[in-house]
Amino acid sequence: MARRKNTSVFEDLFELAAMLPWWVGTILAAVAYGVLHRYAIAEVPTNIVPGQMGQMVAGQMTKALATYGQYIVPLLLLAGAAASYLGRRKREGLVRGVADDRSGEALRNMGWRDFELLVGEAFRMRGFAVTETGGGGADGGST
Repeated sequence: MARRKNTSVFEDLFELAAMLPWWVGTILAAVAYGVLHRYAIAEVPTNIVPGQMGQMVAGQMTKALATYGQYIVPLLLLAGAAASYLGRRKREGLVRGVADDRSGEALRNMGWRDFELLVGEAFRMRGFAVTETGGGGADGGST
């Protein structure tokens, strides 16, 4: 079984938004801001009722996390949406470049990483679901 790399919540949010279509990441950013903003502006009672000190502390911590999160989480999601958009444009540009070059030079001069993006995009265009794993390097194919 493969090991999962240790990532932070911030990296996971960015990667999630980068995997989704750019417009989904943008909508998620707006929703995240709306939800977190609601908690950030909520009034937390500060009068202490005996036996409910923990509830007050939890409310204050939630408010503090939401206050910072209302800006950080949407920014991460928007950055991921931008990465998704730019990645899609790059893949479409690779397909156009190879399609427009009848001599085949564009394909022959392409690096292995761009070639893998090109093949993935070609399968996507034909309706297949493609999962990009971002392997560690070239697989040793012929040059």
